[in-house]
Amino acid sequence: MQNYWGIDLGGTKIEGVILSAPSPDAVIIRKRIDTEAHKGYDHILSQQVRLIDMLKAETGLLPERIGFSTPGTFDPARKTMKNCNTTSLNGKPMKDDLVRLLGVPIELANDANCFALAEATLGIVPDVAPDYQSVFGVIMGTGVGGGVVIRGKDGQPFVLNGLQGIGGEWGHNILEENGHPCYCGKRGCNEQVISGPALQRYYHQVSGEERTMKEIMERYYAGNDLFASQTVNRLLEYFGRAISVIVNILDPDVIVLGGGVGNVDLLYTEGVERAKKYVFNSGELSTKFLKPKLGDSAGVFGAAML
Repeated sequence: MQNYWGIDLGGTKIEGVILSAPSPDAVIIRKRIDTEAHKGYDHILSQQVRLIDMLKAETGLLPERIGFSTPGTFDPARKTMKNCNTTSLNGKPMKDDLVRLLGVPIELANDANCFALAEATLGIVPDVAPDYQSVFGVIMGTGVGGGVVIRGKDGQPFVLNGLQGIGGEWGHNILEENGHPCYCGKRGCNEQVISGPALQRYYHQVSGEERTMKEIMERYYAGNDLFASQTVNRLLEYFGRAISVIVNILDPDVIVLGGGVGNVDLLYTEGVERAKKYVFNSGELSTKFLKPKLGDSAGVFGAAML
């Protein structure tokens, strides 16, 4: 019987899962250990192998193949990692190294792609849009990212990684001309406008006060903070502009909003209304905007479904 093995490599934790079937209710085991990323690339490799050895020992099972969710992108031309916020992974042949150490085929995808795949296969999408052709998974939290899942001709979903491994990477499209500098080298990227830290930075600029996103939203709903209103309106307007680009290019059946900022309920109402102004469809927008179902399980479940 085939089992589904997934590893979610995060900056602080590595999580592993074995599923007996493609279902969130089919968990045989889930286990987490610390990444200890400060110890460098070789140690991160050894921690992933250690976790897999622990899963083997505790279940008596052996993997035929393993999927990995990563904090960056696998470059298919160079066979190395890139764009990783765990910077010691960048430029490293992690896929080849893991195959060598584990002795089984593996598949890598970034965390946003794994989020999209998990929600498209095991999460909210089958409940609401089972006949979907494409899904765009949004991450709006500390950073901004995205992933694309396509239903193949055989009916099976697959991640659209793209020629250069950057499929779905909308976080570094320019949203605000001459905006805040981004680590990617550009200015005013989506990540520097509608991520949590970017919105908190904007609130501080206009108010002179430091507030968390939770506090900003509370003050917005209380209706007693002009600066909170400015910040939330900025989020809604720029979200509408940014997501309209995805709709115009991909026209997905479903967009799933993940990450801390994705929890803002107004995105599903007023944010969608703002997007209608920018979508090339005479003011109409039929795309389903959905809240994710799997929570922090999405990364490891998506890895298993690779």
